[in-house]
Amino acid sequence: MSSLAGNVLYKKRKTYTWLYFLIPSIAIMLVFFVYPILLTFFYSFTNLALTGEAAKELKFVGISNYVRMFEDPTVRVSIWNTLVFLIGSAVIGQQVLGFLIALLMKRKNKLFRRVVGTIVLAGWVTPEIVCALCLYSFFGDEGTLNAIVTSFGFTEVAWLFTVPMLTIILANIWHGTAFSMLVFQAALDDVPTEIEEAAVVDGASRWQVLTRITLPYIKDTITTNMMLVTLQTLGVFGLIYAMTGGGPGTSTTTLPIFMYNQAFVNYQLGYGTAISLLLLMIGVVLSLFYIRSMKE
Repeated sequence: MSSLAGNVLYKKRKTYTWLYFLIPSIAIMLVFFVYPILLTFFYSFTNLALTGEAAKELKFVGISNYVRMFEDPTVRVSIWNTLVFLIGSAVIGQQVLGFLIALLMKRKNKLFRRVVGTIVLAGWVTPEIVCALCLYSFFGDEGTLNAIVTSFGFTEVAWLFTVPMLTIILANIWHGTAFSMLVFQAALDDVPTEIEEAAVVDGASRWQVLTRITLPYIKDTITTNMMLVTLQTLGVFGLIYAMTGGGPGTSTTTLPIFMYNQAFVNYQLGYGTAISLLLLMIGVVLSLFYIRSMKE
């Protein structure tokens, strides 16, 4: 009887032994992820500020910050700018361009892939602030683009003031396309060549092979990459702030820029944290949408 009880106790200990190895990871997750989110959620219901009367005493203000946020017309402009920047630079720009580059590099010789890959990777490995300064010099009034334009006899264009959103979209595409290229390159290399060759023998065109074989085969990779690029683009701050500062006016003010201005320029940390939670919720909704798409 005692032997049977001992065996049961041993099996229980063996079953839950793996939990002890997860304790450090769980502790790190709680301290550096869960706790900051809970603290941010709490501060969004307060008048937390760095200066003024609110800085002397922390008060609970309920949903005042959220009411102010949804009544603020600049928030609506920031949401719209965020969506335009997200769709233009991530969903369309990085995703499509990264796939096209990977497709063109498929089955090319090593030298060609190495040269093209190095050129594209140069933008990705460049720090964001350095990338912003390079693109600012390119689109500036006396930058490289205007030098090219004037060499053909055209007048200079103030790109950062006339089409500021387009400039930051192109800058983010140049900076982040390499990630999508690497993901799609790995996925395309895994597509069985036998299936594609059989389709060609049966009379399928290149477009039919691409749309009916290649794309369906890597659809999970497309969705996963879309989710990763979307979440990464939602948090882009340094690139936009260094190039346009959110201007002219509010033409390039995305939610991260607006959150920074409210929290660290106007010193309204409570209001800034409420805006950050709005940005977090947008990311959560988009992530759930992508995960649901993958399941379907």
